[in-house]
Amino acid sequence: MNSPLRLEVIVASVRPQRLAPVVADWFLRTARADPAFDVDVLDLARWSLPVELTETPEVGAYRERLSAADAFVVVTSEYNHGYPAALKTALDTAKHEWRAKPVGFVSYGGLAGGLRAVEQLRQVVAEIHMVSIRETVSFHQVKRRFDADGNTEDGAAVDASARMLRQLAWWGRHLRAARAADPYPG
Repeated sequence: MNSPLRLEVIVASVRPQRLAPVVADWFLRTARADPAFDVDVLDLARWSLPVELTETPEVGAYRERLSAADAFVVVTSEYNHGYPAALKTALDTAKHEWRAKPVGFVSYGGLAGGLRAVEQLRQVVAEIHMVSIRETVSFHQVKRRFDADGNTEDGAAVDASARMLRQLAWWGRHLRAARAADPYPG
């Protein structure tokens, strides 16, 4: 139980000219520097999950990845006061694989920094029996927050990511131990 937590970082935006890779790559460098985690990426632009929620070999592989994870971080943009449709499909494609696992959020956008998308997501993840991490990383006016190398001087985001990862590790360790000792009844 002292092994690193398996962290899946879900990149939600699938738009062709998305900013998601810049934000996700910054967060991935941050998370991979933390020895509490073994980090991998589920970029939804690279997965063909059917919107009608049918069973396919790719859906099976996707669910296996989710099942093996101890924790999640969703990197999401905000579109029209909400989160991307691809993320809704990704959340609805699985059921038991999400249960009793923590999830954190890294959001980005214009003036609201993606926070309205995160508020909606908190309701959804509660419904699928996940534990939402209180601390959130948010990039307001995201196009101004990163340099050409994908680095940021946004001290609030840097600080929030450190706090979120500490909280995610705490919840991840305790929920992994709880699931092992007593399977979740959901």
